[in-house]
Amino acid sequence: MQILPQQPSTKGPAELFAGDVWYDVVAAGQEPSRMRVNVVRFAPCARTAWHCHAVGQTLHVTEGVGLVQSRGGEVVQIRPGQTIYTPAGEWHWHGATPEHFMTHLAMWEGPGEGNGPESQWGEHVTDAEYQAR
Repeated sequence: MQILPQQPSTKGPAELFAGDVWYDVVAAGQEPSRMRVNVVRFAPCARTAWHCHAVGQTLHVTEGVGLVQSRGGEVVQIRPGQTIYTPAGEWHWHGATPEHFMTHLAMWEGPGEGNGPESQWGEHVTDAEYQAR
């Protein structure tokens, strides 16, 4: 058993997030594990850029009110206790509503040695896309 020291919170980089987003790494997956878990905190209006994951992603909302959308789908409101699964390769974004903060656990796996990146990042979500709810 190993008890890992708590690491400082990290500001989400502007190329991947719009607005104020902070995350804490909970699990970084040492081989053979490829599990990744972050606690992600979004200020009102903050959101990810469009992105997808090689092996899919699971989000579990712990507080606040958020939004999520798959490319071509509707913007859906998400609340504490809800779990959202996005399959491998599905482009999506997630973030807080304009009126609320939102925190979720983000859980995903790396694809393994030599199998490409665990996540691909695209363009920022436009204000029109964000407001289409």
